[in-house]
Amino acid sequence: MSPIQSGPAPRKITIGRIGLYLFLISMVAFFALPLFVMLITSLKTDEEIRLARIFALPASLNFSAWATAWSGACAGTICNGVQAGFWNSIQITVPAVAISVMLGALNGYALSFWQPKGGKILFALLMAGALVPYQIFLYPMVRALASVSLYNSLPGIVLVHVLFGLPLVTLLFRNYFITLPVELFKAARIDGAGFWRIFFEIMLPMSVPMVVVAAMLQFTGIWNDFLLGLVFAGPDNLPMTVQLNNIVNTTTGSRAYNVDMAATMLTALVPLSIYFLSGRWFVRGIAAGAVKG
Repeated sequence: MSPIQSGPAPRKITIGRIGLYLFLISMVAFFALPLFVMLITSLKTDEEIRLARIFALPASLNFSAWATAWSGACAGTICNGVQAGFWNSIQITVPAVAISVMLGALNGYALSFWQPKGGKILFALLMAGALVPYQIFLYPMVRALASVSLYNSLPGIVLVHVLFGLPLVTLLFRNYFITLPVELFKAARIDGAGFWRIFFEIMLPMSVPMVVVAAMLQFTGIWNDFLLGLVFAGPDNLPMTVQLNNIVNTTTGSRAYNVDMAATMLTALVPLSIYFLSGRWFVRGIAAGAVKG
């Protein structure tokens, strides 16, 4: 049992403790209130929305707006909802996360234990690239991908996300690997293990907490991306966020706020589900990295 868990629980209610709870409750309300408004609005009928009582609960649970948002909402002249964008986001996010995490782990391992000549300079340049805003890279990246016939294609947008996510993932793994005992690496080298065997059989199994952290950060960032998907994906591979934007900005007759809110909730549902299902491992991975760092 950790020292924090074994310590005595405070029993006195002090002013400071009351203030702490008020602050925490206010922060929860600040972040949860928009989600609550979106949820109840998506369940209301058009007549209830016209009453302009934004915090009022719906009279009954009406999921028709969710069905429309999924498969019937119009983006321009196409009325397929956000379902096409959902499958596009899956095809973009899954390979981009897998490739970037694997390459980031490999980079961090090489920079930490093998320390190649010029490795520090390469790492510094990689980190410098991560600090430059995306917008500066857009035009050169468009020209570069167009020259190799990857612009407006699924492999092209996956490659863009891998390149832009690689500095952060490399930094995470590099900072994690340098905290591992170097004696493990030296012992493996004495036993005759090479670069790939040490990586796959020793270092990668020991870095599962950091793999979870890197995968969740990458997944959330890529799934919620709008700019790169709009520029590089092409009209046939638009991710869910771009489809959501097109649906919200398409108005025919009166605006269907319940459909817009339902489409927004559907777009956020996957990263929210992943966070709630694996949040415990994410916190453990962050804590493990923080303690070792």
